[in-house]
Amino acid sequence: MKNSNLLPVIIALVLSVASVKTTAQNNAYDSVLAKRLGADQYGMKKYVMVFLYRGDVKIEDESKRNEIQKAHLKNITKLAEEKKLILAGPFLDNGDLRGIFIFDVESMEEARRLTESDPAVKAGTLKMEIKPWYGSAAVMMIPELHSKLSKLNIAD
Repeated sequence: MKNSNLLPVIIALVLSVASVKTTAQNNAYDSVLAKRLGADQYGMKKYVMVFLYRGDVKIEDESKRNEIQKAHLKNITKLAEEKKLILAGPFLDNGDLRGIFIFDVESMEEARRLTESDPAVKAGTLKMEIKPWYGSAAVMMIPELHSKLSKLNIAD
């Protein structure tokens, strides 16, 4: 076979492989799940991410620090139960960036208000930076999955 005759065959093979791959991806699409999670056509959605930094207030009294931390964790649980807070967690390097919140809320202002309700933010031991974020709608499934993995409640 001449090289000039080989080119159409190669193009046909590439297109058929691309078509099979596209079909496989489309067959996995779950429109009901996408709608339930609020996904756009790319499987993504808008969130508000809050970066929690070490605050300007340092509390020396260990029992007071523990009380604030327990209230902080209880607030996280409450916001998660309200289905506003989708993901939260600390950074483990003991740097100034202490943790994150990811909210499923309508506005940055709502995320600000919810974060300001946190006892550690109120006490000044944490401060916040708020950013709009575009991420996978699958993030919405984290609370449901986490409840199946957690033996203990961190706020207790």
